[in-house]
Amino acid sequence: MFTFWILIITGIILLVFWLIRRVSYPGKDLYYVDKAIEILKERYARGEINREDFERMKKNLS
Repeated sequence: MFTFWILIITGIILLVFWLIRRVSYPGKDLYYVDKAIEILKERYARGEINREDFERMKKNLS
């Protein structure tokens, strides 16, 4: 019975930490959007896409 309660308490603690972390860092998605915009800027700088394509793609990412 003691082991059961230890597992329950541990589970609750882990859940709380996970929720706090999820709220504190809501988006790994923000990292991926930033990365995508950086790639888009590089493509524009290399001349692979024109200004209109750059603006359209950037708008789609935002």
